[in-house]
Amino acid sequence: MELHTLKPAKGALKKRKRIGRGEGSGKGGTSTRGHKGQQSRSGYKTKLGHEGGQMPIQRRTPKRGFKSINKVTYKVFNLDQVSDLVKKYEFQDFSVGTLYVNGLISKTDRVKILSDGALSVKVNFKVNAVSAKAKTAIEENGSSLELI
Repeated sequence: MELHTLKPAKGALKKRKRIGRGEGSGKGGTSTRGHKGQQSRSGYKTKLGHEGGQMPIQRRTPKRGFKSINKVTYKVFNLDQVSDLVKKYEFQDFSVGTLYVNGLISKTDRVKILSDGALSVKVNFKVNAVSAKAKTAIEENGSSLELI
């Protein structure tokens, strides 16, 4: 086998359909566009969401409410969940970085601590938000808290 004898596998290459190159090509005349009408003309382009005269889905579906662009969403962790995670992953500090590295949150998530349950371990917190009850529980436990 030499470089000049190499060929692609049989059936791997397919000839491109050449449209509008005369009657002898079998694709001349109307060039596979049919007769007359909008789609047969040059420069034809459908608009985004066009459904051929049928009422488009974006107009059929009802619009209700709105989404606030200023809404801040948090990944919420309760104190008992924090205790379990610290024991399981052996965290020295409970921060956004350590949670991301261990695959518990995504890179852009914000973390908030809530007060459900009890904190059974001493750990350093470095989170975005904390509820008032959780803050007192953390301070009573002797853990440090830093808000980002």
